[in-house]
Formats: sequence, C-alpha cells, structure tokens
Amino acid sequence: MTSFGRFVAAARARGALVVQPRMGFSAPARMRAGLAATKGAADAVAGTLTIDSYTRVGDEPSAVRALGGGVPLNGYPITSYSPDTSRWVLDGLADASFPVQVRHGSAHPQRIVAALARLGLTATEGGPVSYCLPYGRTPLVDSVRNWQETCERLAALRTDGAEPHLESFGGCMLGQLCPPGLLVAISALEGLFFHRAGLRSVSLSYAQQTSPAQDRQAVRALRRLAAELLPDTDRHIVVYTYMGVYPRTTRGAHALLADSAELAVRAGAQRLIVKTAAEAHRIPTVAENVRALRIAADAARRAATATSVPEDADDVADNPVYAEARALVDAVLDLDSDLGSALLKAFERGYLDVPYCLHPDNAGRSRSHIDATGRLTWSDIGAMPIGRVTGRRGARLTATGLHDALTFVQRRYDQLDEHSVHHSAAHPEDAGRTPADALLLQEA
Repeated sequence: MTSFGRFVAAARARGALVVQPRMGFSAPARMRAGLAATKGAADAVAGTLTIDSYTRVGDEPSAVRALGGGVPLNGYPITSYSPDTSRWVLDGLADASFPVQVRHGSAHPQRIVAALARLGLTATEGGPVSYCLPYGRTPLVDSVRNWQETCERLAALRTDGAEPHLESFGGCMLGQLCPPGLLVAISALEGLFFHRAGLRSVSLSYAQQTSPAQDRQAVRALRRLAAELLPDTDRHIVVYTYMGVYPRTTRGAHALLADSAELAVRAGAQRLIVKTAAEAHRIPTVAENVRALRIAADAARRAATATSVPEDADDVADNPVYAEARALVDAVLDLDSDLGSALLKAFERGYLDVPYCLHPDNAGRSRSHIDATGRLTWSDIGAMPIGRVTGRRGARLTATGLHDALTFVQRRYDQLDEHSVHHSAAHPEDAGRTPADALLLQEA
C-alpha cells in the first residue's frame, strides 16, 4: 500500500513542496479525469477525493436519489458507489507517486473510513474538534467518540502492512478570524489524539491568515509543538491557502495563492492545500485546479531559491504564537489523562473557545480582531488560560469592523496592480519582490 507520509518525506528530500487540490466530483468519469489531470500538474502532487455534503452527514439515501436524478453533487459519494466503481476511478492513477487522500468534513466518519479502506486507500483528514464545531450541531462528545473509533479503525490497517495517515483539520477552524495560537493548539492536540489512538503517521495543519510574519511564526510554532508532543511519529506540516473571503480578481487570487506557497517554504511546511481563482464565484473546474497547482509549485520553487528571502529566527526565541499555543495545550493536558475527556472538559470550561463559532458546545465568549499591523489578535480571551502570554487585549469589533475584518484579505489582494509590492507596509521584513510578484509580472 502507498504511504502518504513517505511520499511527502521523499518530496521534501528532493526540495519539492507537495501541492494538493480540494477536488471532488460526483460523476465517476469526471472524478477519474480530474485525478488524471492533476497527477501530472507538478513535480509533487497528492490527489484528492473530496466527499459530498450528503455523505458527510451520513445521508446516503439523498445522495443516491440525487445520482439517480442526474443531479450533480458537490463531491464524490464514496459510500453510495460500489467498490468496483470507485476502484475504476482510481485504477492506474493512485500509486506511490500519486497518493490519494479522502477529504470529507464529517463528525461521524466511520462509514467513510470503512469505504476508503476497502479501496486500499490509507490517507484521510479531520479530527474530533475540527470536524465537529464548524460544520453543524453534532454534540462534541459524540464526535470525540466517533473519531476515537475512526482512529482505531485506521490504526488497525497497520496489521496489514499499511501506514495509515491522518491529517488534523485543527489549523483551519472556521477558516478565518481565529487567532493563530488557538489554531496551532487545536491542531497539535488533535495530532496527539490521533497518536494516542494508535496512529503513527500524521500531519498538522495551519490556514494562512492576515499577516505573513505572524503566519510564519504560527507554522514554526506548530513544527516546534509537533516535535515536542510527537517525537516518535512520522509527521509533517500542511499549510492551507487562505480559507476566508477570497479575492474576486484573478490577479489577486493568484497572488494570494503564491504567497501561501512562499509561506509554506519559508516556514518549513511540507505540503500545501491550494485554492483556485474561481473560489469566490463557483466550484472550480479541473483545468482551474491544475493551473492553481502549477502556480503554487512554481512559487514554491522560486521561494526555495530566492536569495532575497531572509531566514527567520522566531521559531527559537520570543515566538508569541508558540507561547500562546503551548499555554493552551498544557492547560488541556492537565485536565484529564484521557485526551478525549480533556478536550470535552476544555470546551466545557472555556479553556478552548473558538471566536464567532455558534456550536452549542463552544463557550462563545472569545473575540478577535485585526490590529493596526495586520496581525490577528484577541479582543476578548473569555476563560482561556492565556492572559499571562497574550498581553493587552484589543478593541471589540463593531458590525462594520467585523465586515471589514472578514474582507480584509480579499480587499488587500484585489487592490493589487501589476507592479505593486503587495505585502502590508506594516511588515517591513516582507518588503521587496516575492515569488508572487514575479508570477504576476509574467502573467501581465
């Protein structure tokens, strides 16, 4: 069986950033064509089967009715097709040079994982917190139990010689307006949850936010925490291109994508989940996914070879994101020796509190804002035990301020012109031409 972790490590050894789309189609022929097109898009590409919304919530009857009526779904209904159909989709494509990961968004993923295992696939993603709070009202206690069972099912594949891989979605909570310290902490805690359930190959995620300098601190903090918490685990860091309100212009979207690739390279991540220029408008086509993969891979190569890109030292000393994340992780681990129970207690007490998240099990007392330098910081920490490391809290957001914060990145990148230096002037360490600038000038 293909090892997702070994594939990423091999790419890293030859200096390549693994790039990966978030692509899923309900028609088997189209899904197969999408995998075939993306397989050769760049030097190191991971394939994706993104699952549809009906399957994510366990509503296979609705998925089957839609398929029977010729209604396209927003992903691949892996539990509704026969294994033979799905094997045909993958045949001759999924291999050691092109591992395929199943991405789904489910708080009860047992049937999805059983289906992917029947196909010989061994890589998926999610987590007890990250695939519960943002996506519905499934009680957190149910999600923790479901994910414990899922992790044990995946870990059991090791008895057949496989090395199953599970990626935490914890660094992507709500996509935006969640300060990096909390994203890093949740991702690290979920990685530890996976490890304690028997998995030995994991990846921890972080979604690009509003400040390049802060994002680099966050990725480096996540790397450091992973080394401390998971020393005997095959692990890597995956960066997500910005998941909030996306630029509407092609130029702005491509610049944001290229900057996320630069972030991954500069901060030491090994994999990047890309977004396309179509994100603000509709589900992207296969061709748009291929173009996004190529832009990201090109930007990553440029970042790796650019002599003007300085080395950062904020992973060693005075990294405020690490200090905040470490305080949160330590507080949660002190609550209970069983990590699932500790996570439940942490949310009950507000030790973990995702801003603007409406899930009933989230305390909802924390708030965030974007400060004058473009960094995403706390305006209210609620009951989270980080007062000693966060410093002064910021001003509360008004309704107008919330709108401005949600569209901060979109407006910044849509205002680019072909000769702009598009990083914020508030970050002098980011001044100068970057890989994204070079790509934009090429396309002008």
